[in-house]
Amino acid sequence: MTSAIDVLLIEDEPSIAEAVRFVLTREGWNCRHCANGSEAIGQIRRLKPRLVILDLMLPGRSGGELLADLRADSVLARQPVLLLTARGTDALPEGADRVLAKPFANADLRLVVHEFLDRA
Repeated sequence: MTSAIDVLLIEDEPSIAEAVRFVLTREGWNCRHCANGSEAIGQIRRLKPRLVILDLMLPGRSGGELLADLRADSVLARQPVLLLTARGTDALPEGADRVLAKPFANADLRLVVHEFLDRA
């Protein structure tokens, strides 16, 4: 079991956020949560998570806008991002390292996050 690895979840839907946090904490990862797109960049800078899990549709600032901000920032450009979307994969913004379509199985989430975290 892995410990002391920070993951930042940026998700506004409470039931999805709770489910993701449950899966990640059971794996031993520290899952921080931010529900508002406007606060996300500050959270990323402060926490310096190993992985950002980013919902595409957020209040305040969309996941696509946040992703563009991350990729344009010289310090945060290499931040690994797993994008969550219920829209489908046809019109996704560029820059995500991986996409997971909603709804997803807990096992799929766990597998994808392990792939990210085992790389480092």
